[in-house]
Amino acid sequence: VDVFQAWCGPCKPVVNLFQKIKNEVGSDLLHFAVAEVDSIDALEKYRGQCEPVFLFYTGGELVAVVRGADAPLLQKTILKQL
Repeated sequence: VDVFQAWCGPCKPVVNLFQKIKNEVGSDLLHFAVAEVDSIDALEKYRGQCEPVFLFYTGGELVAVVRGADAPLLQKTILKQL
């Protein structure tokens, strides 16, 4: 989940990276979503931050968090979680 604030929007370069990985992996287990922190109370702790935050869930459980648009780390985390 790409967690963002309305004033800065989702991280567009990372969305492209996610699409590339999804095409390469082709896994039905891999789903990407974006969430605006200002409209979701459960994400309140991520408000007021100027860096993107990416949350990784497996079976409804938070399993990893990546702060910042670090493409190599995001790709490594995605592949590890799969």
